[in-house]
Amino acid sequence: MRRTSTRTELRLAGTAGALVGALLAAGCAAMPDSGGVTKIELSKSSAEKNLQVRVFPVEPAKGAGPQDLLAGFLDALTADDSYTTARKYLTPDARTSWNPEAGIKVLAANPGHLNVGVTDNDTEVSIPLRGQLVSQVDDRHSYIGESPRPIEFNFSFVREKAGEWRIDKLPDGLILNEVNFRNSYRQVDRFYYAAPDPSAPTAASVTNQDVLIADPIYLRRRIDPLGSAVRALVSGPSAWLTPVARSAFPAGLGPGAVDSVTLDDNRTGHVTLVGVDLGSATACRRMATQLLYTLADQGTGQVERLELKAKHGGPVCQASRADEPATGPGSLAGQMSSRQFYQRADDGVLHETRGDAVGEPVHGPLGRVQPSGRPLGAVAVARDGERAAAISADGHQLFTVPFLDSLPAMPQPVLTTPNRPGSKGDDGLTSPTWDGRGDLYVADRDPTGPRVLMVRDTQAVPVAVDDLLGRSVQGIKVSSDGVRVALLLKEGKDSKDQRLWLGLLVHGGTKDAPTARITGLRVANPAFQEVLAVSWAEADQLLVLGKEQGKAQQLQYISTDGSQNRDARLLSGGEMVAAAASESRGTNGLPVPPVLALEKETGKPYRLVSNQWRELVLPYKASAFVYPG
Repeated sequence: MRRTSTRTELRLAGTAGALVGALLAAGCAAMPDSGGVTKIELSKSSAEKNLQVRVFPVEPAKGAGPQDLLAGFLDALTADDSYTTARKYLTPDARTSWNPEAGIKVLAANPGHLNVGVTDNDTEVSIPLRGQLVSQVDDRHSYIGESPRPIEFNFSFVREKAGEWRIDKLPDGLILNEVNFRNSYRQVDRFYYAAPDPSAPTAASVTNQDVLIADPIYLRRRIDPLGSAVRALVSGPSAWLTPVARSAFPAGLGPGAVDSVTLDDNRTGHVTLVGVDLGSATACRRMATQLLYTLADQGTGQVERLELKAKHGGPVCQASRADEPATGPGSLAGQMSSRQFYQRADDGVLHETRGDAVGEPVHGPLGRVQPSGRPLGAVAVARDGERAAAISADGHQLFTVPFLDSLPAMPQPVLTTPNRPGSKGDDGLTSPTWDGRGDLYVADRDPTGPRVLMVRDTQAVPVAVDDLLGRSVQGIKVSSDGVRVALLLKEGKDSKDQRLWLGLLVHGGTKDAPTARITGLRVANPAFQEVLAVSWAEADQLLVLGKEQGKAQQLQYISTDGSQNRDARLLSGGEMVAAAASESRGTNGLPVPPVLALEKETGKPYRLVSNQWRELVLPYKASAFVYPG
């Protein structure tokens, strides 16, 4: 359930002339036939005011020249039709060959082009279109982040026998500015099963295989949103997520396998597939579960049950949110994932606080002052809420400690790293992190041999990290499903930049000899040069505290595809030193747990309630807040 804000949809109506004035801001007005570089003016004013504008297309004007035609075509790409009007700007051959579903190039602003002089005797002309590429969406609807770079597109025009100019050659896909992209498209999640870990104990492997993971995609806002989501789901996961995702649908299905998608008054979605063998009752139900959560993520709040059937007979199966065992997104986060913990700044004692209640020290050694008198370092509470991992005061030992009063003292460390002479205190273990199956992860910043480790029970397993290219791991956060990971990477040995990267955890080996590898690294929000804190927030996004160069500190949600969630902006408070969120989706009628933060100047703790920061009154100064995970 992605955090979203309510928006108003403005429906514009009227004559074609009125629409040109209201929507295009002179976009289809006559352009000069010669001169310098001209920016193509496309509709943007209403979208910039955070309105979802329903755009009605305008057909090519009689006698329009190539440059007018180009402007009209680009604007027709934002219209709420099936590109019927856009194709009218093309020659018959181009209408057949052009593939608008090949992807989207998103530009920082409206593109520009060189004015080209056209005489009455000309029958062919080419116009290069130029802009600043900031992101892309591929042919599987997946977002691809880009560092801004120039890009050029070539359009060719011919004069047909009737004397009208039409576009003869053009690139496949769509070209949109950022404003029109946000107005025309929205991010939703489709869901696949996490790949099982062949090295996990049998019970853990079965549980992991049943949990759904989000695969975010971008779909058109107002053109068959439910049907589009289902067609995207059955076609398979994104290229990035494929190594750790499994689908219950047969391989090789395309959009044509979806016959119909409807929603009735009983909050039941009905999906009919054609030419698909739904297999056994178990296989069919697994497909239905993927469909249920994919449709429920469309923001309607109306899908509680899903019925799946084949058009030409076969099994009919259903799935609902109440099905057992629970397979929904974030189901491995644990029932304790909304519990809130903090460490006292003076002695490092771990306390639990629930809502506005002050809470008490946790049971066991972590709830008592250490015999040495030195506070422990970073602490991570397991997702079952029954134990925690803690780093020693010097940063070179890792402990796992049950919350048991019967435990008289700290147990032996499960991991010890060298404490080398001349250490500056920044070469030890990073804050630990738990997945939902009980595996613990930590990064060792030993300059002579940096590494990432998975601790299963008392066994430490090295985790290979692909394509670091000189970067070093300064922090790690693993999602509850155990197959996605957020990494804080230092950009170079002497660099101060610390950026957020996303990767995939691929598990292998056997129960006696497990293996793990982090692969598929991609940067999230490359503008953030200094990331101070990151938490998994729900099952499909992260909460990130960081800074862009020359700008004030920001707290924002980042999707697992690396894009910023613009529908869930957080009001900024004072400068913060830490922030934490829960992966809980607020199920069973409970609210989503609030964001917790510590202000830098005063050390005061705050909770984010209804998008307002409210001070959390505690009897002790806190050094850190944590949710399980």
